Amino acid sequence: MSDKNKKAILLLEDGTSFIGKGFGATGKISGEVVFSTSMVGYTESLTDPSYKGQILTLTYPLIGNYGVPSNELDLGIPLYFESDHIQVQGLVIHELCLEPYHWASTRTLDKWLSDEGVPGIYGIDTRRLTKKLRSNGVMFGILQVFDTNEEPNLENLLKNRPNIADHQQTNLVKEVSVKTTCKYNIDGKLTVVLIDCGTKFSIIRNLLSRGINVIRVPYDTSAPEILAYHPDGVLVSNGPGDPKQNAKTIETVRELTEKIPMMGICLGAQILALALGADTYKLKFGHRSQNQPALDLNSSRCYITIQNHGYAINMETLKQTPFEPWYVNPNDKTVEGIRHKTKPVFAIQWHPEASPGPCDTEILFDKFKKTLEAK
Repeated sequence: MSDKNKKAILLLEDGTSFIGKGFGATGKISGEVVFSTSMVGYTESLTDPSYKGQILTLTYPLIGNYGVPSNELDLGIPLYFESDHIQVQGLVIHELCLEPYHWASTRTLDKWLSDEGVPGIYGIDTRRLTKKLRSNGVMFGILQVFDTNEEPNLENLLKNRPNIADHQQTNLVKEVSVKTTCKYNIDGKLTVVLIDCGTKFSIIRNLLSRGINVIRVPYDTSAPEILAYHPDGVLVSNGPGDPKQNAKTIETVRELTEKIPMMGICLGAQILALALGADTYKLKFGHRSQNQPALDLNSSRCYITIQNHGYAINMETLKQTPFEPWYVNPNDKTVEGIRHKTKPVFAIQWHPEASPGPCDTEILFDKFKKTLEAK
C-alpha cells in the first residue's frame, strides 16, 4: 500500500505549484504536463509511447480502482499493455485507490509505478490544473516525490529547474522506437512493414488478427531497406513529440509514397503530410480523450474516437500537396484524416486500434487490407 506520509510537489514553468501526496517511486522528473479526460484505460494510456516525455494528468477523479493486470500474452505481445513498460514521465491524479478490485488485477497502481521507477502525485485539485492547461496551453513541469521524512522545498525547485528549451529538442521517437527489426510472422498471405515511431501493441495486434505478417523496423530505416523486405504495404505508426524532428522518417516516407500502399496513424499522419509538402503545428492543449469526434467529409458520418496528439496538420497547406482532407474534428475544425488523390495512401490522426476507447474505426484496418489485396 502507498505510504501516506510521502509528500509530493508538481511545479509548472510559470511558478504555479501543487502540493499533494506521493505514490509510486520517489525522485524528481520533468516533462510536458498534459491532461486526458479518459474515464478508464489508465494501464493502456500509461504504456502508450505517445506519452513519452510527458507528465500525464487524468481528470477522472478516482484512479487505480481496478488495479493492474498481468503481462499475459496474446499473439505474442502483451494483452493489456501498449508497450513493454510505463512510458509517461509521471502521473498526476486526484484520488488514488489503495484497495483495487478486479478479477484480472495482480497489483496496485502504486506498486506498478514503484516497480517501474515512475513517480506520481495525488490529492491535488486536478480540475484547477486542467483549467489552467486549457487556458494557457500545455506547460513544462517538474514532479518530485519525497522520501517519508522529507519536506517539499519550493524555493530549491525554482532555482534548479531544467532547461525547457533543451527538453523540447529531445528526439523522443528515437527513445521509443525499436533498435533492431522485429518480425511477427503468422504465415499470412500479406506482409506489412511497420515503421515504429512509438507504435502501440494494439496496432500490431490488429494487423495480425487480419492475417497480415508484420515486420517492425526502427524509425530511421531507409526506403531501400524497407522495400528489400518486399512488403505489400507500409504503416507509419503513432509516436511522441514534434513530427518535424523526424527528418529521416519523413524522407523515407516521401520516397515510399510513390511505390507502395501506405497507412499512417497519429504521428504517422503528420509525417505523411510533411513528406508531401504540408505543414504541421502544435495545438494549444492537444486532443487526449476517448470521445473526440471525427467527421467524414464525404459521407457526413461522425465517429467517436480515441485521440492522443499534441500536433496537427495545417489544413491550408494540404492544398499544395496531393492529399485531400478526409476527416475533420467538429469541435475545432482540425484535420483528422487525409488521403492521397491518386495513390493508395491514407492516414488518420486518431487511434483506430483503440485500447483504450471505442473500436468503431477498426474498419480502417480492413480498408488497408483491401488496399493491399488490390495491389
